[in-house]
Amino acid sequence: MGRTHPQPEECKGESMKKVYENAQAALDGVLFDGMFIAAGGFGLCGIPELLISALRDSGVKELTIASNNCGVDDFGLGVLLKTRQIKKMISSYVGENAEFMRQYLSGELELEFNPQGTLAERMRAGGAGIAGFYTRTGVGTVVAEGKELKTFNGETYVLETGIVADLSIVKAWKADTTGNLIFRKTARNFNPPAATCGKICVAEVEEIVPAGSLDPDHIHLPGIYVHRLIQGEHEKRIEQRTTRAKA
Repeated sequence: MGRTHPQPEECKGESMKKVYENAQAALDGVLFDGMFIAAGGFGLCGIPELLISALRDSGVKELTIASNNCGVDDFGLGVLLKTRQIKKMISSYVGENAEFMRQYLSGELELEFNPQGTLAERMRAGGAGIAGFYTRTGVGTVVAEGKELKTFNGETYVLETGIVADLSIVKAWKADTTGNLIFRKTARNFNPPAATCGKICVAEVEEIVPAGSLDPDHIHLPGIYVHRLIQGEHEKRIEQRTTRAKA
C-alpha cells in the first residue's frame, strides 16, 4: 500500500500504556484507508461492537475484513456495509444480512468464502508466524480453486495461507491493565485467533482489573498480544429469538 503500517508508541519499551478512555481514542493513529482488519465474534456473540461503531464514525474506507460473518443489517459489522466502508469480506457465513447479499450480488462487495475451521486456523497460523498449511477441507469445491493441491498418504490437501492483518479488533469479558484477557463462554469463539494475527490488537472488555488480579490459569489470551484496551457497556443483542407457542 506504499506506506509504513502505524505502530503505536506504547508498544515500545517496558512501560506500556494500554488502557484508553474510549474506542475512538484506542483507534487514534491506527486507521488508514484500504487496511486489512481481523474481527472477532460469531453472529452477534462476542463482537467488538464499540470498536466497530468507532470505525464507522472515523470514515475509514476500502476495508478488507476477515470475520466469521458480517453482523446483521443494523448491528455489528453490518453498520459498515450500510456506510459502504467495506470493500471485501473474508467470511464463513453471511446468511443473516440482507444488505450483504444485495451488495455481493450487485458486484459492490468482494467476498472470499472460507470454511469456519479454515478461517480460524488461518488467523491462528498468521499469529503463530506460520505462512501456510494444508487441509482437506474444501478440496473439490470452489474453495480450492486456484490454490495449490498436494497429496499426503493418498489424500488430497489444499494449501491455505495464514492471515496477518493490519489491525485486530476483539471483545473479551475481563482484562487486567497489562492486556491479559478472559473470554466468557461462547464469546471466546473467533476472538483469540483474531487477536493474535493483527500487527496491532485493540480489545474492548466489560471490566478492567488491576494487574495481578487474574488467576494465570484462567487467562485465555496473554497480554503480549494486546496493544490497546477499552472498557465499555455492551448491548448483548439476541440474534434470533425462538419461543414455544403458549399452551
